[in-house]
Amino acid sequence: MAESRGRKQYLFVIGQLTERELKRKYARSYLGIFWSVLNPLLSMAVLSLIFSRMFRRSIENYPIYYLTGFLIWQTFTGATNGAMTALVDNKALLMKVKVPMEIFLLSRVYTSFINLGYSFLAYLIMLFVFRLRLSWTMLLTPLILGGLFLFSLGMAQILAVAYVFFGDMKHLYSVMLTLWMYCSAIFYPVEQLEGVIRIVVLNNPLFAMIDGARKVMMYGTLPSLLQWAQILIWSAGLYFAGVFVFRKNRNLLMQKI
Repeated sequence: MAESRGRKQYLFVIGQLTERELKRKYARSYLGIFWSVLNPLLSMAVLSLIFSRMFRRSIENYPIYYLTGFLIWQTFTGATNGAMTALVDNKALLMKVKVPMEIFLLSRVYTSFINLGYSFLAYLIMLFVFRLRLSWTMLLTPLILGGLFLFSLGMAQILAVAYVFFGDMKHLYSVMLTLWMYCSAIFYPVEQLEGVIRIVVLNNPLFAMIDGARKVMMYGTLPSLLQWAQILIWSAGLYFAGVFVFRKNRNLLMQKI
């Protein structure tokens, strides 16, 4: 009974922290949460204007192709960048309230996925605009997003620990994300790559999720068994690695924050 009550309290705290993060993010914005819908559409329009002609022979419905990859990438970067500084940002609250530190990371990751939910509304509208047929494979999208959630949470825990001990981690991660983005085939077809870079992209866990989402949402086909294995192994592996790193350094974190 006490354990059940404790879980409800933690869920309540996570909900309150997530709500606070959403309000803080859009506090000085007139459009507020509407930016979660408008931002991916504007990005899609700009990139489509630049690259549509370049890739029109190899990529059908390029705007949707780009938007699918962008939403997954935006969710991952938003979750990990936000969670990385969560402990330091909430130092005062951590000292006053006895709650698991992981709650602050979870709230940042949840916030990013809630934003994805709003952005997904714009995505569905674009599917109808480009007259893509509905397919039963679209029902598999939550499995891919579930893998993305675990992968993001695992990375978030590792980054949060690293940031507490090494403040420059935020700047290093920014550089790393730039390289990672270009290796995720968000706006170009991987078929045009050759050699080592092609192998790197094909073994990129985020590319497996992006390409899998494109297949189930755009083309009505199933990801390959290799892609499902990549999503499962990378997501579960990084999540448990993050849990291990965070728990091992839990006591030191309270001393360093």
